[in-house]
Amino acid sequence: MAAFLGCLTAATTLTASPGAAMTGTDPQTVDTSHVQADNGAYVAETKQLGERVIDLGIDSPSLGTKVPVRVILPPSWSPDSGRTFPTLYLLQGASDDYTSWTRETDIEELASQADVIIVTPEGGRAGFYTNWWNYGQKDGPDWETFHTEELPQILERGFRANDRRAVIGMSEGGLGALNYAARHTGEYVFAGSFSGVTDLDDQALRSGIVLTCAREGVDAMRLWGDPVRNRALWDAHNPARMVSRFRGVKVHLSAAAGLPGPLDRNTPREAGLLEAPSYQPTARFADRLRRAGVDVTSNLYLTGTHSWPYWARELHVAWPSVLSALQVSS
Repeated sequence: MAAFLGCLTAATTLTASPGAAMTGTDPQTVDTSHVQADNGAYVAETKQLGERVIDLGIDSPSLGTKVPVRVILPPSWSPDSGRTFPTLYLLQGASDDYTSWTRETDIEELASQADVIIVTPEGGRAGFYTNWWNYGQKDGPDWETFHTEELPQILERGFRANDRRAVIGMSEGGLGALNYAARHTGEYVFAGSFSGVTDLDDQALRSGIVLTCAREGVDAMRLWGDPVRNRALWDAHNPARMVSRFRGVKVHLSAAAGLPGPLDRNTPREAGLLEAPSYQPTARFADRLRRAGVDVTSNLYLTGTHSWPYWARELHVAWPSVLSALQVSS
């Protein structure tokens, strides 16, 4: 435990430097001037990165600022088509940003083979995919409202997304994916967690959250308060306490024991230490889901570290199940 906590304090993001993806030519014109969510969130800025890749700047009342979101449009999407498309949301990990999935994986290539809208929204460096409690003041940031209300409404009204949704996250984003599926019953048909936080009652995972917040200059008590005095609030954001709510959702879990594996090339030692605490909680969570009758796949590896090569590999492993749940053929 001491080694794990120490490496979290010192760890830096195990990724390359952020950078924009450039895909294709002959950009399509997307008119977002009329697009607005129920609470007034709207597309304030649109930047075309390629034929099918667009960065949006969404003015969000829930977050009180303009938030970037990357959208990859399906191959058959066109400005004048009336067809609608399912959506896959990919959630970032801590200390990173919304470009991570296009920077570190071949999601654009996968997207080119399936009629699915891919969305990689900003989640904050330590946002934890929740509406912050803020000592009872409830004055934001409201990440959950942005991701589950404002953004879907904008995508439905401006990009012809339909109501069939999947969500995948890695590390901190895994907690977000599981919480969104459990807390918004019936709104997601697939939830994937790669090396994610599956149980807030696990002391190592809980300590990891606290130290991640400290590293990013965030008071962890602003999330859900004190784990003892505000236990009900913690339980309401703990996937392991909401097992029955995953019925009807295809769940995909993966984690590793942290031993160096075939994809580790010059991977920092702390990547293994960061990964190891997710292994047993993920195994226990998968078992509880199965006993509750939830359709779950759990890939538990002895080798593998908390790093992008393994998450990129798992994306390919999960991809057929994502398309099946979204009722899309590749």
